[in-house]
Amino acid sequence: MTRAGQAAEPAFTDPGTDAGPARSRIVFGALGQAFGEERERWALWVPVGLGAGVGLYFALPFEPSSWIGGVAVLAALAAVLVWRARLMPLLSALALLTIALGFAAAQLRTIQVAAPTLQKRLGPVEASGRIVSMQRLKTGRRLVLDQVNIAKFGSDRTPVRIRVVDRRGEPALRPGQRVRIRAILLPSPRPIAPGAFDFARRDYFRRIGATGFVIAAPAVIAGQRGQSGGLALGLQRLRQSFTRRILAGLEGPAGGIAAALLTGDRGGIPKDTLAAIRDSGLAHLLAISGLHLSLVALILFFGVRAGLALFEPLALRRPIKKWAAVIALVGAFGYLLLTGATVPTQRAFIMLAIVLLGVLVDRVAISMRMVAWAATVILLLAPENLLSVSFQMSFAAVIALVAIYETLRESAPGWRSDPRWHRRIVLYVGAVALTTIVAGAATGPFAVFHFNRLAGYGIAANLIAVPITAFWIMPWGLAALLLTPFGLEQLALVPMGWGIDAVVGTATTVADWPGAVALLPAMPSFGLLSISLGGLWLALWRGRWRLIGLPAVAAGMTSGLFLQVPDVLVSEAGRLLALRSPDGALVLSSRRFGRYQGAAWLRQAGQAETRDWPGKTPRALAKATAGSTDWLACDRLGCIYRIKKQTVALVHDERALAEDCRIATVIVSLQPLRIRCPSAKWRIDRFNLWRAGAHAIYLSPGHVRIESVRSAQGERPWTRRPEGARRSRGQSKRRNQPKR
Repeated sequence: MTRAGQAAEPAFTDPGTDAGPARSRIVFGALGQAFGEERERWALWVPVGLGAGVGLYFALPFEPSSWIGGVAVLAALAAVLVWRARLMPLLSALALLTIALGFAAAQLRTIQVAAPTLQKRLGPVEASGRIVSMQRLKTGRRLVLDQVNIAKFGSDRTPVRIRVVDRRGEPALRPGQRVRIRAILLPSPRPIAPGAFDFARRDYFRRIGATGFVIAAPAVIAGQRGQSGGLALGLQRLRQSFTRRILAGLEGPAGGIAAALLTGDRGGIPKDTLAAIRDSGLAHLLAISGLHLSLVALILFFGVRAGLALFEPLALRRPIKKWAAVIALVGAFGYLLLTGATVPTQRAFIMLAIVLLGVLVDRVAISMRMVAWAATVILLLAPENLLSVSFQMSFAAVIALVAIYETLRESAPGWRSDPRWHRRIVLYVGAVALTTIVAGAATGPFAVFHFNRLAGYGIAANLIAVPITAFWIMPWGLAALLLTPFGLEQLALVPMGWGIDAVVGTATTVADWPGAVALLPAMPSFGLLSISLGGLWLALWRGRWRLIGLPAVAAGMTSGLFLQVPDVLVSEAGRLLALRSPDGALVLSSRRFGRYQGAAWLRQAGQAETRDWPGKTPRALAKATAGSTDWLACDRLGCIYRIKKQTVALVHDERALAEDCRIATVIVSLQPLRIRCPSAKWRIDRFNLWRAGAHAIYLSPGHVRIESVRSAQGERPWTRRPEGARRSRGQSKRRNQPKR
């Protein structure tokens, strides 16, 4: 055979060696092509990188050295300069830069807000301070004081701010006044269970170093009545004045809801009304956010523009559209300040400002870019907001809505321009329904994670309540704000109340339907993270490869199946216990003590209420009969809990220790444990609870795992360190380890 013939022979390859790499090259080539086609969407991932850096900082179990964030930013910048000529390495370096910036921003913010915090109970004690905010409660009020002075307490240990509850509500006070109080002050509360919401961290970033309650009526310090205190306190006084006028003009639930919509003060809403609104899926109407701010801006924009258009010389010769945009922007900013500038309102105002600035420069803003800019600004200025439920749910809803309407705008452009009235009605009803479905689906995982509940009939309630709010309640509410300085707010509050009554009636009716609320057990953090990343992949990209995010969302939705739940929970004070029964239900030891902790534990378990504590079998029978079917036996000294081939002794009286220490593998003693326990490999006593907070015990055949609040928190600036707890973390860890 000639060389030409040899060359013409087909070359056979081993599919086991070459087919796999070939397929990999095809797959990665397709992904690379899809990524290149999305060039204009790359910038949308900047706030995602910032959030990853912020999340990494807060996930650390220790406080990193103060120089780490800055060094990481410089290193990432150096990588950007080195790889600036190569696209993929450059993009990788930029991604690392955004993560480093988020980490550094969180670290810098932590250093900026650092202030003394109370570590143990103090008082009764005399203290004084200036009122910076005041919130009405069902009984009394909650005061936040700054410029604090505590009698016989060093200035270097005095908190910058304290928050106290005054149940008396007298005398009448207002922000800016300096008051003297007699109070009992406490450290910020620890989480109620390992991994639960950290109140101390929230207070740390608000610079609140102590909480407590007033035991005598506050007294205004002479000569300090009515001091101004700057813009912030002036806004607080204005908000308080508006709230008082609104409540005087509208009685009952309507007045409380009107105050919540116009000033952000929810203290006047009755508990049953608030529950009905929440259970019907209308809670978003009370959270001042994009809906309310947009309505205020739209009413001002179109109202001013229509009014100026009546004057022909102005309409023909002047840019009245831009004038209306400026007035709408100023009005929206005033509404932002009046309602307290919450995170959803900040996000909405940033997006609205971009839109109105686009009107001024004759440009149309890109919606998803607005969301990205808003998230970037908030994460850089206040990174701790990433952990707040308002930030998470607000951005989840907006990102999902913008993504779905971007898709619909391209696929069905004719519907918006169709002049036929019946098509417009169908379009509006469909838009409200779609908005409810999309926003509910986007925020649902976060509602389950934080609140363990889902509203089942939100679509029906929103179809009625949203139009009433948009076209009746908010226009009259804005009119009431504008008329208040002239004392004529009653003219607008009365018709506003009619609309509120209709919304409350809708909420009450829907909340009474069977199955209106579904209680679900807690979702693990990694599940929420998987859903978030998968959802962002679906929303931020435009091509078909966005569907890659679906498996991540599905994995997050099923993550609860792999979550191990605690079998025993012990409160920090030791007055409340929770046990997992053989059928999986959580049972509380008391309905009287630790009501807040108990309700939260039940909510995390997806339960509405607890069963009766079933320990009626005598302890002696449970000890004598190892094969007994009774899983809990109690007497006046304590209880014996048998489950998953483990025996846990719950000791109330130290007289039970000698006997329980011979049969139990785990001892939970509400008394100090000073004796040796031959059989107990794991021990928790009163000192452990004092040092490390609430404990969770996970049982399985042959294995026990114990977590404490302190171990879950780590060593961070906001972590409480009880005085006298020498090397508490390591000591607590050693006490909970099995004996060698």
